[in-house]
Amino acid sequence: MYTRPCDPSELGRGFNAPTTEWVHPAEKLPSLLSESVFNLLNEVGDLNIVGWEGDERSKLWRYNQHYFDDLCSTNASLRREWHTKLIKAWIAENPPGVGTGWEPYPLSLRITNWCKYFLSGELAQSTHILSLAYQAEWLSKRLEYHLQGNHLFANAKALYFAGCCLDAKLSTKWLKIARGLITRELNQQILDDGGHFELSPMYHAIMLEDLLDLINISGAYGYFEDRNDWSRFVVPMINWLQTMSHPDGSISFFNDSAFSVACSNQQLYQYSHRLGFDARQHLRQLCNLSGSGFVRMQTKNVSLLCDVGRVGPDYLPGHAHADTLSFELSYKSKRIFVNSGTSEYGHGPERLRQRGTAAHNTVVINGENSSEVWGGFRVARRAYPLSLSMVLKDHVSVLTGAHSGYHRLVGSPTHKRTWSLVEDILTIEDFIDGPYQSAKAYYHCHPDINVEISKKGISELLLLLEEKPIAMIRVIGASAGVEPSTWHPEFGTSFKNKMIVLDFQKPSCLVTIDFSAAK
Repeated sequence: MYTRPCDPSELGRGFNAPTTEWVHPAEKLPSLLSESVFNLLNEVGDLNIVGWEGDERSKLWRYNQHYFDDLCSTNASLRREWHTKLIKAWIAENPPGVGTGWEPYPLSLRITNWCKYFLSGELAQSTHILSLAYQAEWLSKRLEYHLQGNHLFANAKALYFAGCCLDAKLSTKWLKIARGLITRELNQQILDDGGHFELSPMYHAIMLEDLLDLINISGAYGYFEDRNDWSRFVVPMINWLQTMSHPDGSISFFNDSAFSVACSNQQLYQYSHRLGFDARQHLRQLCNLSGSGFVRMQTKNVSLLCDVGRVGPDYLPGHAHADTLSFELSYKSKRIFVNSGTSEYGHGPERLRQRGTAAHNTVVINGENSSEVWGGFRVARRAYPLSLSMVLKDHVSVLTGAHSGYHRLVGSPTHKRTWSLVEDILTIEDFIDGPYQSAKAYYHCHPDINVEISKKGISELLLLLEEKPIAMIRVIGASAGVEPSTWHPEFGTSFKNKMIVLDFQKPSCLVTIDFSAAK
């Protein structure tokens, strides 16, 4: 039985108008096909058929259904009639405290989206105000301290929006709770290099949008001390996002990452510019994101992103993959080698496979994952970085890293990898220090890249783009094979691609990827 979280007299009396300009926020991709049909995670569902609850759709799909992201998406004004009807339906069909929509995370995103919707100029009716106030107070008693991370930050952001926007006796309380949490969590979650501590480019982009929204609304309602305090995180976060993105302008796929969940990089850069931040950055030849454990190596044509750090915070590894010493590579504006991405959450075998080491561009020893991912969002024994070194000399960048992830195996083998990049040639040397039964290196190609293999004394492979050679790969110390695999750039998607598998014949394996040889 639901009990009202507070006396109705304490709830909203109206919607507060901003005292200064509310800046147009970033826009997500539309997710409504009609007033009742959702396209979420690349899966369509009609509200009249699937409702708001039930096993007809996954838990993650249901979460997204309750977010109301479409209210703040591209060309949202063209769908205002749909939005009005959908908000009315949600209030009528989701009684307070009952169902998925009242869980803290979807509740937080919906509160924020509804507030942004009304800030855009839509008239907030008394039923909307009352529902928002009930939602905010319900949330205030159920903050996700147990999950922490981006969940707790989203809770705090929602309370801050409700505290600013609603004329209610409880607004002061919501603001006080939110302000303390936001400041504390920013200092804890944003690392010295500007990265988000869960080490996912996707969640970093989500957190950046959250921060920009908070700076926007704190300024709009005259809370300039908050705005000034939080603004110091913006430029480092933008720089981190740029560093961890490919020349095509989109994020890399380390840990849980996929397109179309967060706003696009371009949307975030433009939003930050509207708020007065300069998003321009010159990418250096060798950039060490030391707080996050990522390194970017850059020449005129080659962009290389390497993971040489921890899988995430020890107490919060839920979005971690077993991807230590993995990398992604672009040649000019084209992705060549890609981690396999993320197409689903939950606890099934495909979720486990996508988090596993073999789904990334790194080495598997004895068929084991470098970190023991399990249970959908759990990690047991995990890899820790060892012996990191970087050298930049005479236009040659050299990066060496190692990890302890396989020390749990008999003989405690250590995987060590060195990347050397000069102009259009990358060499990767893997070395296994200690006994092992088998070792395989995986190189996952973008779906547009084809692979031809031949043997001429040493293994040779040819990478092709649109049937034209783009790079020659030479392998010493391992036999080379090409196997089918899949790439998952968005939730609910799967694209066939080619996977190069190198079976070690001795403890060291040297791979040369030469883009100049194919010209």
